[in-house]
Amino acid sequence: MEMVNLPPRKRGRPPKQAPNHAGTREALLRAGVAALTRKGFVATGLDEILSLANVPKGSFYHYFASKEAFGSAAIARYGAYFAAKLDRHLLDESLAPLERLRAFIADAEAGMRRHEFRRGCLVGNLGQEMSALPEAYRDQLDAVFVDWEARLAACLRLAQTRGEIGAGRDCARLAHFFWIGWEGAVLRAKLRRSGQPLRVFAEGFFALLA
Repeated sequence: MEMVNLPPRKRGRPPKQAPNHAGTREALLRAGVAALTRKGFVATGLDEILSLANVPKGSFYHYFASKEAFGSAAIARYGAYFAAKLDRHLLDESLAPLERLRAFIADAEAGMRRHEFRRGCLVGNLGQEMSALPEAYRDQLDAVFVDWEARLAACLRLAQTRGEIGAGRDCARLAHFFWIGWEGAVLRAKLRRSGQPLRVFAEGFFALLA
């Protein structure tokens, strides 16, 4: 048998593995989004976020300069997450365009029910707190809504080309109306701990389209 010459073993402790900075930052953002969708920005303390993320208190400022910077990152994180969720439904070519919207609504209600209607929309929650939040959040929150509206408007225009919506309807305006009403329905669903407000709004919106 051929002998393999191994390199001599170094003395001392093995080298420490580099910390997973991206993983820690992501854990903080996930915990922050969970807390902010339940309680909002003002009522959520850093200690709660650190506890949920299982991250030492001294580590927070390594990843975020302040709670304000953390909040801005959480808005961006949630906006991107929700945009991907919308795309998963609204770009589903196996369904007719309006059925895609119905699928999104059903999935949203199921998600709220899974969390016992204690979680709502992070963007909607912070929008209601705007008078107590950093002014820089105003444009950021509005930009998220504008992005969601554009995605829905594209789906509604596709429905229009297929005869599901009248040719004279303004799809951008309909999408704007949807998100205004939807956020109110989510708030009422949290208040009542029931999906009924979501269904009532959806029925009214589809009746408007008809």
